[in-house]
Amino acid sequence: MSRTSKALYTPLSVAISVAGGLLAGEVFSQIWQRLGDADRPPPDPKDLNRSTRAALLAAGLQGLVFGLVRAAVDRAGARGYHAVTHESPV
Repeated sequence: MSRTSKALYTPLSVAISVAGGLLAGEVFSQIWQRLGDADRPPPDPKDLNRSTRAALLAAGLQGLVFGLVRAAVDRAGARGYHAVTHESPV
């Protein structure tokens, strides 16, 4: 990757990562509403009024969703960058 190419891809990568994080949060919220109690937000791990099972399930699901969405968004951004510049972003 050339210096110019890297300078162009870095801000694009940051913007894509931020968008991916926002998307992952929304996807997780939608999944949690369908799986859990729709009236209550996901449990905070420090909230002792909610079950340990629910707190751990929510944390695991959130990590899974975040990882998958981030990888998909990063991959799409890299493919788009490659399509435009014909250079690998790595």
